[in-house]
Amino acid sequence: MTPHTYIAAIDQGTTSTRCIVFDAEGRIVSLDQREHEQIYPRPGWVEHDAREIWHNVQAVTQGALDRAGLARADLSAIGITNQRETTLLWDAKTLEPVGNAIVWQDTRTDGLIRELAGEIGQDRFRGVSGLPLATYFAGPKIRWLLDADPDLRARAENGEVHFGTMDTWLIANLTGRHATDVTNASRTMLMNLQTLDWDDDLLAAMGVPRAILPEILPSSHVYGEARQLNGVPVAGALGDQQAALFGQTCFAPGEAKCTYGTGSFLLLNTGSTAIPSEHGLISTVGYRIGDEPAVYALEGSIAVTGALVQWLRDNLGIIGSAPEVNDLAATVTDNGGCYVVPAFSGLYAPHWRPDARGVIAGLTGYVTKGHLARATLEATAWQVKDVVDAMNAESTVDLTTLKADGGMTASELLMQFQADVLEVPVVRPTVAETTCLGAAYAAGLAVGFWPDLDTLRANWRADREWTPGMATADRDEAHRLWQKAVDRSLNWLD
Repeated sequence: MTPHTYIAAIDQGTTSTRCIVFDAEGRIVSLDQREHEQIYPRPGWVEHDAREIWHNVQAVTQGALDRAGLARADLSAIGITNQRETTLLWDAKTLEPVGNAIVWQDTRTDGLIRELAGEIGQDRFRGVSGLPLATYFAGPKIRWLLDADPDLRARAENGEVHFGTMDTWLIANLTGRHATDVTNASRTMLMNLQTLDWDDDLLAAMGVPRAILPEILPSSHVYGEARQLNGVPVAGALGDQQAALFGQTCFAPGEAKCTYGTGSFLLLNTGSTAIPSEHGLISTVGYRIGDEPAVYALEGSIAVTGALVQWLRDNLGIIGSAPEVNDLAATVTDNGGCYVVPAFSGLYAPHWRPDARGVIAGLTGYVTKGHLARATLEATAWQVKDVVDAMNAESTVDLTTLKADGGMTASELLMQFQADVLEVPVVRPTVAETTCLGAAYAAGLAVGFWPDLDTLRANWRADREWTPGMATADRDEAHRLWQKAVDRSLNWLD
């Protein structure tokens, strides 16, 4: 077997960690995956054990190689993609976490967000960072951790503590370097979207010392050598949604994708210009290849989609496994008038309402668990429609096709309903694991495994397409009821 003929990608996600090995055509050679514990210390708090995650990263990386019968010498490079905004602090010398990671879904910073907004409101930092003030982002989480422990703040100001999102945590453990990529940095509310560097005014307003922050590097770049993998270059890092944009080869302005996972995220390539949003979207960095200019994107972030299916499984016990939701939903022909708005952590794009909480509306004695399962899947499609409507209002060209990826695209019922409510075709690629693929592509470009973007684009192939088939009157009435249900979720928190 010829050495250096494969690329591996580590996908450190919200509920699990995977490693996928790809060949030169971007096809999956092997995969290994492990779930990690979701820790809920209080209502609204969500944490992860970073030590468990690092252990899982090592296990799945070796597992993927073993499944394919490969040695470490067969890898040209490894890329990293990660759950974004999840915030961790660790000892700069020992790499020992000072506590659990605060997950992106966590809402403990709600009071701090209101304090920071003051009279200006949630757009106080949007002009510089591209982001609205929300519990979602990493900067307020860092501030909360430092405010909660004066000794920790003193250590941080002395440079004894490092901050990172999960990409930085993995890069530090793999290579010893304290670094992040520009896409993850753009989700902290601490980076200037134009200079692509940490912004002193943002740091001062947020109360975060520069000494704890990692170096910001391009997405496709050699970060260092993985000591645990006999020196394989770690050559790519992207936040998970930007990685999916890259894996879907959305390299031209106007191209868009939606990833259906724990949450769902729609990204639209806007080229070399960061476009300010007036309709509840986020301006973010899409990717940066080496020394080339950064490519920007508009993003609609939805907090809870696949996580709602997990809630049916783990909290209510209505299903035994996530795929069962499709069989249960197929036992009925509609939602029975039932709508689920999963505002577990408030509503994200395009509403940005931290005061919202989840509701089940339209319940009658007629509704069964089949209707509830169907309403659960439909909730994902309706939330995506809200984002697409905002994106169409923002852009000069309406979306004509949606490239879809992620685990939920396995649901034929969901994908058909999505096409119906959007009134555009929904297309799933042959390789649906585009998050890992994007990280692999970024790493492969950095080491010359793939020569250029055209080569990557040639790898993309459609697997399945769903076309709209719902009557306009039926869609409009269902959408009206969805919007009523969303209204019922608002103003729950005082």
